[in-house]
Amino acid sequence: MSGNADEAKGRVKEAAGALTGNDDLKHEGKADQAAGKVKQAAETVKDKVDDAVDSVKDAFVHRHDD
Repeated sequence: MSGNADEAKGRVKEAAGALTGNDDLKHEGKADQAAGKVKQAAETVKDKVDDAVDSVKDAFVHRHDD
């Protein structure tokens, strides 16, 4: 599940907990939202690392083509 989906699921749980007075569900929703944000940050870092690796590969290939 993506970070965005985890955040959305967490918002729904938090709202449901607030509406029903279920503090456990509300806290679980907040935890899901936090996990979603962490997952999004990790996905961003992974994308940046992948881009950097691709740049290094491209530079290496172009140097050896000359």
